[in-house]
Parts: sequence; structure tokens; C-alpha cells
Amino acid sequence: MLLAGDIGGTKTLLGLFEPAAGRPVPVVVDEFVTLDYDGVEYIIDRFLEARGVTAAEVTATSIGVAGAITDQVAHLTNVPWQVSAASIARTLQLPRVDLLNDLEALAYAIPALHAEELAVLQEGVRIASGNAAVIAAGTGLGEALLLNAGNRFMPGESEGGHADFAARTPRELELVATLTPIYGRVSVEHVLSGPGLVNIYQFTHDAFGSERFQTPSSTIPARLCDAVGPVTDPGELPARITASAAAGECARCVEALDMFVAAYGAEAGNLALRTVATAGVYVGGGIAPRILPALRMGVFMDAFRAKAPMADLVARIPVAVVLNTRSGLLGAALHAGEDQEIGRSGG
Repeated sequence: MLLAGDIGGTKTLLGLFEPAAGRPVPVVVDEFVTLDYDGVEYIIDRFLEARGVTAAEVTATSIGVAGAITDQVAHLTNVPWQVSAASIARTLQLPRVDLLNDLEALAYAIPALHAEELAVLQEGVRIASGNAAVIAAGTGLGEALLLNAGNRFMPGESEGGHADFAARTPRELELVATLTPIYGRVSVEHVLSGPGLVNIYQFTHDAFGSERFQTPSSTIPARLCDAVGPVTDPGELPARITASAAAGECARCVEALDMFVAAYGAEAGNLALRTVATAGVYVGGGIAPRILPALRMGVFMDAFRAKAPMADLVARIPVAVVLNTRSGLLGAALHAGEDQEIGRSGG
């Protein structure tokens, strides 16, 4: 069996898969609260024990992690862990353990997704020999490349979510001016993520720096607008803000979601240009499927296409939202399957 993992800042998915042509078949998938554990080894050990599976039954393991990887060691961005492939293999006696950036893992899944697992935002004209790209907002913001080499996609990791946020409008410039004293440097992730939406919410409510609100956005503001509050968990805020905006209950919540969607579209367009993603841009992560009606309203694609003098190029690029919320896990399983084949061939 193949063991696949997807470690995020909020939740961790682990799954056992049977190899199969096209894409591996899931046997069992379990979800864990990431910060309930002291490290990924503990989660994997509990998962295998609960499922009655021994390390000897696992032929290859691939784990997507939310962080940069150097020499198969990762320091997670939003979790206080160091993850080491060698440590996992040694501690649990697992063969062929590989770490992937979580968006790199998602990129592995893209060619294997079915049509019903995608929601098209722009049909475009797909060029099969072109590159593709993935962008995903959730607890943080991730980006990945799918470079086309001999008509085969080669996924590559990126830490583009930590690049500088590029303000395009007077209102976005005001947002950057507000966030700069708080963060020192405003990254894309400070705007495009769950906490990023909370940052925009506080900005549109003119609340940063007032006694009513605390910063940064990992805390709950001292008082929320009537349409959003009360909440007991900061993690509830993005969904509350989105619901308020969708219902039109608060004009400032509406503006916050509009700014988020426009910035998301603009950054997706930037990634499309950097990658020359003529084979498509895929929007993954936990947020996009939840705000799909807002993404379809036009603001997202207007910002995506506003790339003169390259507007004609991006207007032809296919754009779709990934609806399969376990795509990162699937991609890790696909990578593990490749490792298994390498192992069999003696590579």
C-alpha cells in the first residue's frame, strides 16, 4: 500500500491507497487536528495503529507539508514543527519516505483530476504543450508550478505566497499602508488567506489601531460587527465574514470579500504570467470552493485578465477551481506511486 499525507496549518489528512492505473485508489482516509500532536511521526503512528497496518505493508510514503523543504527537511510555516523524511523513516521503520511542499503535492494531482472535480471560471484555449500553475488560499497561501517537459508535467514548489503583495488600486494601497506597521512587510499571504480575509475585514471596518480590535488577525477582535459576531474561535471568522457578505448584511463585509476576491484574481493572473500557464491555472485550497459564487461574479476574472500588455494572453488561459478537497492527498499518493515504481526498478 501507499501512504500519503497532507499536513496543513489546521488539519492533517493521512490516507492509505492501492496503486492503480491513472490514479491510486483510496482505501482509508483519516483527518486529524494538526496542533493536537507534537509532530507528524505521532500522527502517522496513531493512524497506522488505528487501522491495524504495519510499516512492512507500506511500500512508499509521500507527505505534503505547508512549508519550504531543504534536503528533505521542512520547517512548517504555520505549525511549530520541523519535519524530516529521514526521521519519519527511522522512527516508524517506513521505506522510501519523501516530503513535498503541499502545493507541489496538489500540483501532482492536477493531471489526474476528473472534469466533475473542477469548476471552470474561464474556458480559455488550453495548449497541451504549455505550462500550468496552481494557487491555493487557506490557512496560508500556496503556489506551485507545473512545467511541461516533453508533454509531461513536472511539478515544482514555490514560496510565492510569501512574496510582496502588489497593490493595484488606491484602496489596496491604503490596505498596505495600514498593514505595514503591523507586519513590517506585507506579503501576499497577509491578504490572501483565512487570516488575510480577517485583515481586510478589520481594514474595511476602519478598526486597526482602535481599542475595539486586536492585531494580528490570529486573535478575535474585541468587538465584531453585528453581522459577524460573536465568535469564540478565530478560525470561525473567515466563514462568518463570507456569510455576512454573501447575504448582504454588512456593506463593509461585502467590500472585504470583494477586495479579497479581486486580489485573489490579480495574484492568480500574476502567477499565470510568471509561469506562462497556457495549459491552465488551477485555484485550490479550502477557501475557493466555499466562495465559488463570489469567484463567479466577475471580479476575480476581471482582475485576472487586467494584465496589459499581456491581457490577450491571460484571456486565453483556462482557469478552474479545484473542488476535490483531498486533491493534495491524492497528489501525494501519486508521487508515492512514482517512488514505488522507482523502487521496483532499482532507481
